[in-house]
Amino acid sequence: MTDGFLTALRGVLDPGDVIDQPDSMEGYRRDQAAEVPAGSPRAIVLPRTSAQVAAAVRVAAAHGVPMVPRGAGSGLAGGANAVDGCVVICLDRMDRIVRIDAADGVAVVEPGVLNTALRDAAREHDLWYAPDPASRDFCTIGGNVATNAGGLCCVKYGVTRDSVLALEVVLPDGSLTRVGRTSVKGVAGYDLAALFTGSEGTLGIVTEITVRLRPVPPPALTVLATFPTMSAAAHAVRDCLVRTTPSLLEILDRTTIRAVNEWKSMDLDTSAAALLIAQTDLPGASGVEDTRLLETSFAAHGALEVFRTDDADESELLLGARRFAYPALERLGRVYLEDVAVPRGRLAELLEAVERIAERTGALIGTFGHAGDGNMHPVIVAPYGDPEADAAARRAFHAIMDTAHELGGTISGEHGVGLLKRDALTVELDPAARRLHELVKRAIDPQGLMNPGKAVPQPCPHPQEEEHA
Repeated sequence: MTDGFLTALRGVLDPGDVIDQPDSMEGYRRDQAAEVPAGSPRAIVLPRTSAQVAAAVRVAAAHGVPMVPRGAGSGLAGGANAVDGCVVICLDRMDRIVRIDAADGVAVVEPGVLNTALRDAAREHDLWYAPDPASRDFCTIGGNVATNAGGLCCVKYGVTRDSVLALEVVLPDGSLTRVGRTSVKGVAGYDLAALFTGSEGTLGIVTEITVRLRPVPPPALTVLATFPTMSAAAHAVRDCLVRTTPSLLEILDRTTIRAVNEWKSMDLDTSAAALLIAQTDLPGASGVEDTRLLETSFAAHGALEVFRTDDADESELLLGARRFAYPALERLGRVYLEDVAVPRGRLAELLEAVERIAERTGALIGTFGHAGDGNMHPVIVAPYGDPEADAAARRAFHAIMDTAHELGGTISGEHGVGLLKRDALTVELDPAARRLHELVKRAIDPQGLMNPGKAVPQPCPHPQEEEHA
């Protein structure tokens, strides 16, 4: 690395948009995954346009400098963590909503637009952007695309990929391309927009995003139920999904209920082993019938109490119990946040296994998540300064991943692999699948400079390399 690299960067960007002082770079080194290591970047660049991103990438590629794309740094898997000697390309200044087309039901945005800002802008046109991660107030659409983020409405409306129509991408050599389409239908060529969505910045840097907007749904009706066991709640989830498709279906365990109650004094039933929160956004009589089906399913599986409301403020208050889950547990110590997902029919087995893992390891685990799509977030808590508890938490973390895999699930439902779970991919992906990942990565990023070491398995030897080993 020479001064020539920094000089070249400053030649294609405004001088103030290149940072190389260690103190000033510190805030750009990592995301929210505190347990994942972060390297020391050579520089931070703050482009304002796609052309500037492309220019910075060309400079980095010419100098052989690794590149780490970054949004708001709200990720939970180390996907935006710096690697030694890299340039961090931070996109938070690219925050324009380029246009909203109400007739076509699409929005075109830059990657630094906050999720909640897009939702607010869409509502001005009587439209709605469905993906709503828990971090929606401070995460960016670009980051959502990078991890294929989910949210509370996934059970009915899908994840980010289901709302992405087209992308503008700067490739690792600095060339600019567009993938996807803006028409309702389109099957020409491979679905490259789907490939880049969820690639965690390892194949290119997304600089513009076209997303699908939907009509604003009617006010939701909310049903809350408590259960004597997590298993009973999981069986109720399976039953209600046979009967209907709620717009939201979330679960909290006793540890999480108590943590939320202690923090926010919400008067939740802390004697219950599980809490289900469901919503339906069907209009009129259809919505009322939907809530009846939910109540029937919950009662059939031993619900201790079932409560329904059509009051918007009360619904939002009840939903707060779910939104407060992670920060309530985070207050208790050092946390290891899981993100496993299993087929919905095996949710009860996963939840039962998590309880056994907690007993076996002695770890404190609070579990919550998206019951409607089988995506759970067990949070393993270790008191600060307790090495034994920390070791137990790590054992529990890996045991939960192994369990999800054994149940036909995945190590990551929505947070991404990043650095945190990269090594676990060798369990989830067989050798042929790992080779396919490597071939895609090498084809698009032959120098291996784009967010290196993240999200995809480490390269395995090619047959010819093995022969000459």
